Order: sequence, then C-alpha cells, then structure tokens
Amino acid sequence: MNGRDVFEYALLRVVPRVERGECFNAGVLVYCRAHSFVAARTHLDETKLFALDPDADVHGVRAALRAVEGVCAGGQAAGQAAGDDAGRRFRWLIAPRSTVVQPGPVHTGLTADPAAETERLLQLLVR
Repeated sequence: MNGRDVFEYALLRVVPRVERGECFNAGVLVYCRAHSFVAARTHLDETKLFALDPDADVHGVRAALRAVEGVCAGGQAAGQAAGDDAGRRFRWLIAPRSTVVQPGPVHTGLTADPAAETERLLQLLVR
C-alpha cells in the first residue's frame, strides 16, 4: 500500500435549528486504526451560524465543538470516554444524534499521515 493506511472521517455539522435541518460544516473527525489515531479539528464560521439562526448560542456551539476535540484527545478532557481506545471514542462520536453539533456520514481513504490528513480535510471541507 506504499506506506499508506486506511482512515475514516466524518464531518461535524452545525445544525442551529434542528427542526429546520439546515447545516454547515464546522469540523472533521479522523480515525486511523493502524496508528491508534483519532482527532478532531474544528472551525466555527459565525457568519454562517447567524445566517441560519440570528439568535444562535455561539458559546454553546463552541463548547460542543471543544467537547468533541476533548473526547478525541483522551485523558481528563474525554470525560467518561477517557479509558476508551481511539476506535471506541471515534465510534461514539459518529453515532447519530439530534443536537446542534452532529456527525455526518463516515467516509474512508488512505493516508501516510493521519494528523496531516486531518488538517487537509479541515482546509478542504470546512474553511
């Protein structure tokens, strides 16, 4: 495979008004089993947020995005998921939920550097 390993990723979507279903991308989750790697990188575009909901809770959305990053990081920041391996944390984060921050469908690819892939996907699909 030329030193490349399979990875999975999902976009993090912000759905300011769940009942309307309108959303925009605000982050990416990346998991690579071969590297025991899981990470999230986020970027909240407040202009898009307020376009969909002028009364949106920016601090609440930022807190939800930081929480996803914390679960990925592991340790104390992961809360109850602190003892879980990277794969379990990724699977928990991609589970469907009806909240303001939601995971999108999971996609796959090949990478030699999961951390660089995370940044590449953030730039390509979120910023």
